[in-house]
Parts: sequence; C-alpha cells; structure tokens
Amino acid sequence: MAASDPGRPGFVDVLGSEWAKLRTVPSAPRTLAAMAACVVGVAVFVGATESLQPDDTILGGSLTGAAFGLLVAASFGVLVMSGEYATGMIRATLLACPRRGLVLAAKAAVTAVTLFVAGFGACLAAYLAGAAMLPDGYAKGSPMPALLGVALCFSATGLLGLAAGTLLRHSAGAVTTIVAAILAPTLLGPLLGPWERWVAGASPVAALQKLAQSSDAAPEVVGSLGAWPSLGLIGALAAVALLAAAAVLGRRDA
Repeated sequence: MAASDPGRPGFVDVLGSEWAKLRTVPSAPRTLAAMAACVVGVAVFVGATESLQPDDTILGGSLTGAAFGLLVAASFGVLVMSGEYATGMIRATLLACPRRGLVLAAKAAVTAVTLFVAGFGACLAAYLAGAAMLPDGYAKGSPMPALLGVALCFSATGLLGLAAGTLLRHSAGAVTTIVAAILAPTLLGPLLGPWERWVAGASPVAALQKLAQSSDAAPEVVGSLGAWPSLGLIGALAAVALLAAAAVLGRRDA
C-alpha cells in the first residue's frame, strides 16, 4: 500500500522503516533473548527443584520468571525510542517523516507486535517445560487463553516503556523510571490501607499473576479486579502514556 502523497511517507512506509531499524539494531535481539531467558530459565529451575507451592498451578509456577521478563520488556520499549536519541538518529527519522505522531504510532506497533510474539513464545516454552518436569500432583491450570493475555501484558508493558523513553529521552533514566512505576503499586499498596486492593492491581505484574493463575494472586496483593479487566486497565494506562508522549514529542525539538 503506497502513501497517498509520493513525497509524504504514510503509515506503512514508516512502519517498514521502523521494522528495518529494529532488525538491524544489535541491542534489540539481545534484549528479547534476555527476556526469554528470564521466563524460560526460571521455569526450568522451578521444574528441576519442584519449588512450587502445593496450592499453585503448573502454569502459575512455570511463569514465575515472567515478572522479571516484564521488566526486560519495559526496557525494550524504552530503547526503541531512547536509542535513537542516544545515537542522534532521531533527527534523521523526524526529517524523513515530520509527522511525529505517525513515527510514534509506527514504533508502538512494532514494539507491541514484537513483544507479543516473543512473550507468547517464551511463556509457552516455559509452560511446556514446567508441565514436562513437574509431577502430576499439581493442577495444570488453564493455559489458553491465559497465555495470549500474558503476551498482551508484555506488549502493554513495552508500550509503557516506549512512552517513558519518548518522554525522558535518556535510556538509564527512563528504564529506572518505568521499572519503579511497575513495581511501585505492589510495594506501596500495603501502606495505603483499604486502598491497597485497588492500587496494588495497577501494575503489569499484578495482571500477569492473575492471568497465570498463580497462588500469589490474592486480592490484597494484586487488587480486586479480575484478570482480563486488570489487563484492560494496564492497556488503558499504556494508551494514556502514549498520548502524553505524542503530545510532548510534537512540541519539543528533536
């Protein structure tokens, strides 16, 4: 599909450019590999040591490492934008496509799809490893459509990272900020009394634990929302963060 104006790149053109950049930047596959290693490596450890709570499910135990994977996914999202600021490539990107919102939308699409595919593959491999290594006495849980929801959680977390990278532009600062934002609801929730059940659920980790049917997903720890509404909340937060990032990106100099 070609752009309507030959001299003005359309969404498909920008999307192709962003995909090409992602494939050629060495940090991208390394970050995705680290994310998969967190998820699958912990699943293998849990299976080898049978370190699973009696009331937990194989799905929940196998996805214990997915919480660490989410932090890597957030870092991946940060680097998609902040990496261009670090190298100065952002100037060429915005010169080629002055429609900054279009650039951010293309980056968001590439980030979301990449993390969905990588997250689903890693979590499926982790579940299969856990199912093969853990004894039959544990409940298996319901992997589908839960694994699809977990993969969407990876995408939403990456989009939060992309928004942070766009707003802050500095990789280290943005990674620190987004990791703190992901962990803060769980860490601060117990300090807020009756509000804990609501605040604690406003984190991708909480949505992940609910979707994974983990025994750790008690309402007082991960909030009162159900698994899919919790995922919807994280998606809404990612959308709001991206809208804020688009507004800032459109106003400031590259």
